Amino acid sequence: MKPRIRQLLFDFDEVLARYHHETRIAHLATHAGCAQERVREALFVSGLETEYDGGLIDTATYLARLGDGLGAPIDEAAWIASRLAGSRADLGVLSQVSTLDASLPLAVLSNNGALMARAIPHVLGTAAVRFDGRVLCSGALRLRKPDPAIFAEALRRLGWDADGTLFVDDSFSNVQGARRAGLHAETVTDARSLRRVLKRFGLA
Repeated sequence: MKPRIRQLLFDFDEVLARYHHETRIAHLATHAGCAQERVREALFVSGLETEYDGGLIDTATYLARLGDGLGAPIDEAAWIASRLAGSRADLGVLSQVSTLDASLPLAVLSNNGALMARAIPHVLGTAAVRFDGRVLCSGALRLRKPDPAIFAEALRRLGWDADGTLFVDDSFSNVQGARRAGLHAETVTDARSLRRVLKRFGLA
C-alpha cells in the first residue's frame, strides 16, 4: 500500500536547479577585481563557506570575512548576484512541479547559508509561488544534511509530519538521513527520475 504523501520537500542544488561552481567563482572574481584562485581560497580552502552553511557564523560576519579575503567589499546584493550567475533552474524539473496538485504543500531544504533563502526564489522565477516562502537553509537551522536532526527541525518549522512527507535529494546520504528521521525519501537527479518517484508515490 502506497503511503499518503501530504507534503513534498525538495533539495535545491542539482534537483530544482543546476549549480555551476566555476561560474559563481568567476562572477565574484570579476566583481572584486581579483583572481579566481583568490575566491576559491577565501570561500572554500579557508573553510568560510562551510562555517556559514552550518550556521556557525552570521551573514554579516561571513560577508565581512569574504570581503577581507577578496580585498574588496562584498554586500548581500553582490553575493546574491554571484549565486544567481552560477545557478540555473532545471526547467524539466519545474515542469514536473507545475503538474502537481495545487493543494500539495511544497518546500525547499538546502545545505546553504541563510542568505541563499533570498536567492532561491529568484532562481525559481514564477515557480517560486508554489513554495510560498517555505525555503529553509542549513545556515539558518544551524544543522546540515544528512543529520536527521535537520529534517526534524525543518518539519517542526513547517508544521509538517514525517510520515506524510516525501523528501527528494540528489545525494543518497541525505536521503538516508531523511529516512532515519522518519520521512519518505528518494534520490532524484533530473526530471526523469523525479517523474518516476512522483508516479511511485501516486503524485503524478
